[in-house]
Amino acid sequence: MIGRLALLLLALLACTGARGPILVPEISQHEIQVRQGFTGADLLLFGAILTPEGARAAGDYDIVVLLEGPARSIVVREKRKVAGIWINAESTEFRSAPSFYAMASSRPVGSLVDGKTAAIYEMGLKWLQLSPVGVIDPVEQKRFSEGLVDLMRRQGLYQENEGAVKISGQVLYQARISLPSSVQTGTYTAETFAVREGRVVASAISRVTVRKEGFERLVAYNAERNGFFYGLFAVIVSISMGWIAGRLFALI
Repeated sequence: MIGRLALLLLALLACTGARGPILVPEISQHEIQVRQGFTGADLLLFGAILTPEGARAAGDYDIVVLLEGPARSIVVREKRKVAGIWINAESTEFRSAPSFYAMASSRPVGSLVDGKTAAIYEMGLKWLQLSPVGVIDPVEQKRFSEGLVDLMRRQGLYQENEGAVKISGQVLYQARISLPSSVQTGTYTAETFAVREGRVVASAISRVTVRKEGFERLVAYNAERNGFFYGLFAVIVSISMGWIAGRLFALI
């Protein structure tokens, strides 16, 4: 596999005449199937980086890898304790928060690029762009954004792993990212950046599809496409199970 990467990269260099470094990324799995008992998955993101002349260049470059899941609307609610009871207080909706986010880098991002560059490419949870719905006070936005990041991080859905990218042989890199069992289905985008002297000099994108299989897929499909009949079927099943349980208890 490593040999094929190197040959493909050299062929691309010869055809394009590119002057900057070129990344050839790959992922251990391009499709993850979620079945009953799914406990998560480990992805290996790897690839190669060379100079246009085909020389080993990774000794002069650092690598940052981002894996981002499908965006979705998320409502963050603040809870307050009133008379000994926790109740919902203020809330904010974020229109396009990533359902999963992971960053891995060869060194701490702060030592690779400045804050402006990190914000442009969203290199780290600190620089994640979360857009609230409507107008909100900047202080409130910051508080709710930090609350969302903290919540998702505790669930394993937001990750930050500085130093997790390993560069070997001055040409190959690899990083491992874990997906928890609660990941959302959809298309995940893996973006790799080559960084040198504070600048992003090359980037490449690959994708991973997470989809449900078996009975879980059937349930998800009918819940989405046939909501009324799915709900009716669920009510019938619940009533039937209740009636069967009542009959069994009556016989005891």
